[in-house]
Amino acid sequence: MADPPVDVTDTFLTERQAEVLALRNDGLTQREIADRLGTSVANVSGIESSARRNVEAADRTVELARLLRCSVRVSAEPGADLRDLVDDIYALGDASGLRVAYAEPELTTHLHDVLGEVIRERRLTGTVEVGLTAAGEVVVFPTGPG
Repeated sequence: MADPPVDVTDTFLTERQAEVLALRNDGLTQREIADRLGTSVANVSGIESSARRNVEAADRTVELARLLRCSVRVSAEPGADLRDLVDDIYALGDASGLRVAYAEPELTTHLHDVLGEVIRERRLTGTVEVGLTAAGEVVVFPTGPG
């Protein structure tokens, strides 16, 4: 059973979207939610889709804010090789006096994990912004189609 409604003030979700996501998280089908809320499956589907888009937009906003707080940033264009991007990140750190907080294999894995949908055969299929924080954390933000 879903928890009591939460306060959605200052979020990207409506109360109904939060309710539908909570019920889906509890394992209910869209049909079961529709029956419970006295509406159609199509309506529940639309609410859920909108809610998921809002959550994705909020997540992307947080990632952009993280990138903008980076001490230094560099762009990587479509076609760039993942190995070259790793080298560019280390060069960026060296030029800025920042120590990258990843060893090469860890950085490659991190980039691949974050950019999985914009990498094909070790090459970028879209534009990517990469930032390096003062603590050496690498923040990656896809900006172009991939």
